[in-house]
Amino acid sequence: MSASVSPQDVVAQVQAWVNDVVVGENFCPFAAPSLDRVHYQILAADTEEQLQDFMESCYQLQAESGIETALLIAPEGLEVFDDYLERLDLFQALLDAQGFIGEFQLASFHPDYCFEGVDEEAAENYTNRSPWPIFHLLRERSLSEALDSVSSPEKIPERNRRHAERLGVDVLRASLRRCQEVKV
Repeated sequence: MSASVSPQDVVAQVQAWVNDVVVGENFCPFAAPSLDRVHYQILAADTEEQLQDFMESCYQLQAESGIETALLIAPEGLEVFDDYLERLDLFQALLDAQGFIGEFQLASFHPDYCFEGVDEEAAENYTNRSPWPIFHLLRERSLSEALDSVSSPEKIPERNRRHAERLGVDVLRASLRRCQEVKV
């Protein structure tokens, strides 16, 4: 995180992205109803502190039914996408080791997100590109209920890919850039 970007700015940028891109472009048809029940947390740059922050978020989500989902934002230390993926694997292993599989699920977002086997510049990558590296901790039960409430949920990724292609890289890049420029 550069010195010119405060933690409040980071959270505001992620909130703008959730509202304008995730909900605004309907990349996640389940996000809008829970917007007021999202916990935003800045993760420390240090690996050990990140692991501790992650586990504390799991326990907080487990204990507080008023929080539907948590967005764990890593503004420092995971700028390189491969480093981020390694941390994602570590967090996933922690979920498993701590018995949270079946209770929580992780979704991943990063400024340089690139789906495996997809060109780096493809529009579909923008469905998972965010202003900062983000680990999205979701309640498995809520996700299952949301998926049950829509017909053909397995078609959502393909619908998102087509929608991203229709919008085009320039529009998507500009939307992300606008979110990254938000200041409080």
